[in-house]
Amino acid sequence: MHLEIITPDRKVFAGEVSSAQFPGTDGLFEVLNNHAPLISALKAGDVVVNGSAGRESFRIEGGVVEVLRNNVIVLAEGASV
Repeated sequence: MHLEIITPDRKVFAGEVSSAQFPGTDGLFEVLNNHAPLISALKAGDVVVNGSAGRESFRIEGGVVEVLRNNVIVLAEGASV
């Protein structure tokens, strides 16, 4: 699936991943390939991504995530690697 992590000033990550874990406002949740569509609010925490380059982690300052047809878009208030 394709994942993008975007902040108001830059694109932090864009690429193919096999799974991604998010800090939802009600707790951690993971999205896998062919996941059902969803939109969720995110709190500050780590987005953990598993892709061909291995495991990567990005610290976000909250935002929202949308999952639709194997495209995952994170609109974060801020992020760091």
